[in-house]
Amino acid sequence: MNTLKIKEMFLKLQNQKINWVQKIINGGESKPDPHINMATKGPSCKQIIVSMNNETARKYAKNTSTQIISINCVLKTIKLNIMADFIHVKDKGIVISTNNVTSLSDLQEIEKCVKSSLLNDTDQISPPRLPQSKFYLKIIEIPYLNKQSNMHISPKNIEKKILKSNHIFNDIVLISRPKVIKVLLKSDIAIIWIDIWNT
Repeated sequence: MNTLKIKEMFLKLQNQKINWVQKIINGGESKPDPHINMATKGPSCKQIIVSMNNETARKYAKNTSTQIISINCVLKTIKLNIMADFIHVKDKGIVISTNNVTSLSDLQEIEKCVKSSLLNDTDQISPPRLPQSKFYLKIIEIPYLNKQSNMHISPKNIEKKILKSNHIFNDIVLISRPKVIKVLLKSDIAIIWIDIWNT
């Protein structure tokens, strides 16, 4: 059963007893980290990363159900469209899984909630951020040979002549240099693969 439902059913129940009730309902077993199905590599955009040292993260995660309740109460009060589902400790911080993708204003509210729970350690907490995912971009039917110099197109040329000169690539952040692949051995057409960050 969801901790919010327990809180709604037993309004006067203390936070420690909510954990106890939840353990009884769930058979005393701790749930594994949720598995999120995605089409791309990397963490889900329905997660919020809050960096902090490991000791502070463990202290915060001692009572995750209470932390989820306090975050959700704040989010519900200001009528935001997200809810925290799960909190787990990762190396150098915590990850809060949510039901929807979080906006920048939501991140500010979650930062206030986390800092209010760790009043003595607020200097150890970095502002929350969304994870970055890796995507790729495929550009097809690009001439492999430069007609003026009779040299094949290079990754440097692609960055300079295609990516920087075209407004549709303005907000793209490259992970690595573009890769040029000839369609066929005797062909004059190339495919360009570009790995990009999606934030």
